[in-house]
Amino acid sequence: MSVNKVQSLYYFPRITRWSKGIGAELPEAYKKFWKEWKIQEPTAVHYIKEEGKYIRNEKTGEVHPVQNVRIPLKYPKEFEQYILGGEAVIQGFRQREKYCRRYPHFWFPILKKSVLYSEVLDSYMRAVITQRTILLIHENYGFDHYLLKTPACDLRSELAVKLKRQILIALADKTLYPNDKAKRDEVYAKYSQYLSSYTREEIEWYGLTYKEACQKWIALKKEQNKVQPLKIQYRSELIAKLKENNIKEAQDIDVLPKEKDDGLWLSKWNPFSKTSKTK
Repeated sequence: MSVNKVQSLYYFPRITRWSKGIGAELPEAYKKFWKEWKIQEPTAVHYIKEEGKYIRNEKTGEVHPVQNVRIPLKYPKEFEQYILGGEAVIQGFRQREKYCRRYPHFWFPILKKSVLYSEVLDSYMRAVITQRTILLIHENYGFDHYLLKTPACDLRSELAVKLKRQILIALADKTLYPNDKAKRDEVYAKYSQYLSSYTREEIEWYGLTYKEACQKWIALKKEQNKVQPLKIQYRSELIAKLKENNIKEAQDIDVLPKEKDDGLWLSKWNPFSKTSKTK
């Protein structure tokens, strides 16, 4: 027996949220969004990314492999309600003089309160943003274009991905500008190109946190496994057969009739009901 086979016998796969429990049952549409949000490599913001595999030193002529090491960033909980444009808190060290001991330091992005306008949702919203977010909105010619063009890994915050989800749902269902058909057609033609990257199911699961996705999946399973009384099933089958035979009395019969509590024998003997008669 080879060494690799012996090592494989003692290998236990690591249990993750996607291999066991509710996470393993989540649809592929949500797993696709999670990869785009948490696993996909974001755009380099705090360092200059070098292209290619090797770089040559012009002075010495030495060739070294390119190593684009990502700067570790910190995202406080409050940043989930901001639109930062890819910026975050950087933890590092500073040194005042050459022979002085370095000391830890944090670099924070400059936050600004601003008002953003979504043309698809036709609403103004107050949000905390950065200067880079303003520049990206101008580069993409609008707030909606910026959200729809930017992947979730660059939007990063829950607020940004949820706004993107609302815009995608409004475009997919054509619920924008319900009282103005001309404006609805104009805005839809302007942003409908972004729908080609998603299916309706992917849009439905887009922008949800892991907890929200699990709650949504549990609610869907409860709705699918909802127990229906047999009397309703038998009644619907009987009414369907009567309608097939063109029985006139069965045409106006509903499958779920509205029962009145006044005619039930239990309500007559209920001392707390309003319809009960006291002797």
